[in-house]
Amino acid sequence: QVQLKESGGALVQAGDSLTLSCAASERTFTSYAMGWFRQAPGKGREFVAAMSSWGHTTFYAVSVKGRFTISRDNAKNTLYLLMNSVRPADTAMYYCAAKTSSPSRSSSLYDHWGQGTQVTVSS
Repeated sequence: QVQLKESGGALVQAGDSLTLSCAASERTFTSYAMGWFRQAPGKGREFVAAMSSWGHTTFYAVSVKGRFTISRDNAKNTLYLLMNSVRPADTAMYYCAAKTSSPSRSSSLYDHWGQGTQVTVSS
């Protein structure tokens, strides 16, 4: 069973850039489509971005498209989320998640989750 660990969360100012990382324990990392989700206080878990196992397919939430970039390095078993031009509305706990087969916007379809990393954006 793959284990995921996020890192890179921080307190930043609006307009800054930040890169989140998600390290996977499995050498079979390429078996998994990966996604980033976030959850703000008092809100449900929200889709951010997803990528297929070899990176050929990516898609984003409308709220982050053009500002965030998902990528992966399969040789390092690591998923990334580059966050540019961050806004206070991006403040949330960010989670990475893994699933077999195709990537999805639906959190309920992901089988494996990390513990999360906190991103706080001040105005």
